[in-house]
Amino acid sequence: MTHSDRPTSAWVNFSYICFVASVLMVGGGIFALPLDWWTRAYFAMGMGMLIQSCLTLAKTVRDLHESNRMINRIEEARTEKLLSAERA
Repeated sequence: MTHSDRPTSAWVNFSYICFVASVLMVGGGIFALPLDWWTRAYFAMGMGMLIQSCLTLAKTVRDLHESNRMINRIEEARTEKLLSAERA
């Protein structure tokens, strides 16, 4: 990843703020539901699991992308080595 590919600090901060705001809004909505405490707790548990699975999925997709980039670099290096050996 080159320096120009990196997100700006403003974008990173915006992403964190949006994540925290959405968790607080959904959590507040669950807390304000006119239901028994155990039903609200069930919804809160579901929200927690949804957040955890979203973070896991994002990391997995990023890891797969990084892995594919590394494999492509290795294949390009092999191709370059073969081409330079043929030229010599």
